Amino acid sequence: MGESFRALVLYQEDGKTISRIEQLNDDQLPAGEVLVDVLFSTLNYKDALAITGAGKIVRSFPFVPGIDLVGRVRQSNDPAWKPGDLALVTGWGLGERHWGGLAERARLPASWLQRLPEGLTPERAMAIGTAGFTAMLCVMALEREGVAPEAGEVVVTGAAGGVGAIAVMLLARAGYRVVASSGKPEFASVLRELGAVEVVDRKAIADAGPGPLASARWAGAVDTVGGATLAGLLKTIRYRGTVAACGNAGGIELHTTVFPFILRGVRLIGIDSVQAPMSEREAAWVRLSRDLDFAKLDRITTVIGLEEVAAFAPRFLEGKVAGRTVVRIAS
Repeated sequence: MGESFRALVLYQEDGKTISRIEQLNDDQLPAGEVLVDVLFSTLNYKDALAITGAGKIVRSFPFVPGIDLVGRVRQSNDPAWKPGDLALVTGWGLGERHWGGLAERARLPASWLQRLPEGLTPERAMAIGTAGFTAMLCVMALEREGVAPEAGEVVVTGAAGGVGAIAVMLLARAGYRVVASSGKPEFASVLRELGAVEVVDRKAIADAGPGPLASARWAGAVDTVGGATLAGLLKTIRYRGTVAACGNAGGIELHTTVFPFILRGVRLIGIDSVQAPMSEREAAWVRLSRDLDFAKLDRITTVIGLEEVAAFAPRFLEGKVAGRTVVRIAS
């Protein structure tokens, strides 16, 4: 039997998802070429859905959640990785189909691992996590579509969340005039500190009017919400503007018309961080390590312990969490 370690384990009992901190051993871990001692993980909206059972994120039990991790290689059957190497993993089904980062140990396919960019600490890598990686992919998509700082205002929806807050930081530092849309007025002053020149209520974006088009304002947008918010955004994007869409906290349905696309040439770009190719991941993480203001990132980061995760998770669904939540795993 392998060595034991602590893990947050999900079970389904009488149709309900419950979680417990348990002692597991290495032999219980899923297959993979690399065994990692986890140092830090994160807590995200998707993790909260899994832990509370509010969303069908996990379909087999028992299960260890956690969609991000940074750890130190303990054993490796792949020559690319050796004991002591620091490794970063986000996406690929981690914490959804494959046991995730909310445990002191993880066994992973070698192809999922990437190296931390130079100068980036494990804790700050998790302060970035999937949220920051997704935000960077959104910014890169706007850049590819020609949305330059001089093109006009760029709006970020769901700006108090992890993806949105980091998108505000990245865009502001790159010279864009950023407007933040949020349903958390208590976070408005923080969003201005992160670089937003204006903070608007989320209803102003969703309620763009009954017609198929409204007054054009935004040169580009990062939408983390979906639903009515994305439908409203599309009505107000300027000619040949671009929306990078990456979330569905506001709903999965999109009720719109073809007019934004055929009359204004609006481009809607879907952003997926789960299956993004390694070359794109590495480019995005280099940008993140270079372009983020880490003092501001620290300002919006909360660090909790593994034993606090189960009680903290429901706060995401109650809309009581803003910014980033890092989970310290190593004792």
